[in-house]
Amino acid sequence: MRQEERLGLILDRLARDGSVSVADLTGDLGASPASVRRDLRVLEEQQLLKRTHGGAVSAEVLYELPIRYRTGRHHEEKLRIAQAAARLVTDAVHAVGLGGGTTVTELARILGASARPLKVITNALNIAGELSVRPAIDLVVTGGSVRSASYELVGPLAEQALAGINLDIAFIGVDGIEAGRGISTHDDVEAQTDRSFLHTADRVVVLADGSKVGKRAFSRIAGIEEITMLVTDSGADPAELHRLRAAGVEVTIV
Repeated sequence: MRQEERLGLILDRLARDGSVSVADLTGDLGASPASVRRDLRVLEEQQLLKRTHGGAVSAEVLYELPIRYRTGRHHEEKLRIAQAAARLVTDAVHAVGLGGGTTVTELARILGASARPLKVITNALNIAGELSVRPAIDLVVTGGSVRSASYELVGPLAEQALAGINLDIAFIGVDGIEAGRGISTHDDVEAQTDRSFLHTADRVVVLADGSKVGKRAFSRIAGIEEITMLVTDSGADPAELHRLRAAGVEVTIV
């Protein structure tokens, strides 16, 4: 297991239990106690936890998990969501927008593996890297300021680039989606740039694993009336899915 995968799993365990022990992590991760201690030290240096004798406890403040540690979280669900989203890119779709996030990145990989010509615009540097070597993809990358937590280009330059285009469909990753409060993310500048994506597309599809359904992050991107479809997994709260459908959102569960 790569270190970044181990770090993500450690943070998952902390989010669930509030504390971890070196002994338990050694067995769960298949790593030596020395490796686990090094992992805990790395996370403490980033202020994502506090080490204790024999383990660690959660940091006292809420944080946004950097994307490099989110890759392994709910990975099977995200892959199924991405596969369902890829089926929406039919022969009638010629221009696609891809926002940032781990689930949208999985979708980018699927689209890139196809030989079908497709125009793609993205503000995510990691997605641009994935697609830049795919000859069938006509890739456009926005400008903007780099947000290191998500690898996204955000701000006025990104918004200006998005303002001049028309898309058949835009796929957006979010940190929370609620019927009453819409879609949201942790960062206010990122929220503004995501809002610009919404205004370019005939259809807006939110890709969110079930842990984000019924949740609310700090910065509101848009109201639920601006969303065409949600693609999520069976772990999503059924009551919230019912409210989303009642609000006019088409819901696909994988």
